[in-house]
Amino acid sequence: MWKKLITKFFRGYPAQQKVAQTMLSYGLRVEKGRVYCGEIELSFSKIARAIGVDRRAVMNTVERIEKRKELKKIFSFLQPTCSFKELAPEMGWGVVEIIPTNASMPGILAGIATILTNEEISIRQANVDDYIIAEEPRLFIVTEKALPSSIIKKLKRAKGVKGVTVY
Repeated sequence: MWKKLITKFFRGYPAQQKVAQTMLSYGLRVEKGRVYCGEIELSFSKIARAIGVDRRAVMNTVERIEKRKELKKIFSFLQPTCSFKELAPEMGWGVVEIIPTNASMPGILAGIATILTNEEISIRQANVDDYIIAEEPRLFIVTEKALPSSIIKKLKRAKGVKGVTVY
């Protein structure tokens, strides 16, 4: 759906497509002609430099979003999400990456959470890539403590799990 939406409204404007896709991926909000990460306003120039497009592409993307009700409805409610994935090892927490067989299948997160609960391992955070935005969506779970090797086999046998990586 997301890719279709971006393609539909930004057809023929590859730089604007790239800007819109990046904004969706990072949860960057558009409001009153500006781009925000949470409550922090971002400059068009810095966004453009970061993703390798001209500043005008960012400006034109924002203008297009504000002019189209369907786009404005989406981009005006986006929020960034904090991820503890990289921080976890420094804090003594565990991280498990789940590669799904079919990311749209219901119950993958529930199955993994049940296994962790049965092992009395608390989940600090769970982040799931949107299977329509991400080419290879993943589920990342940050746990209160490092995972014992015995649990990895159980996680691999969970419904909808293709692969497991523990950090």
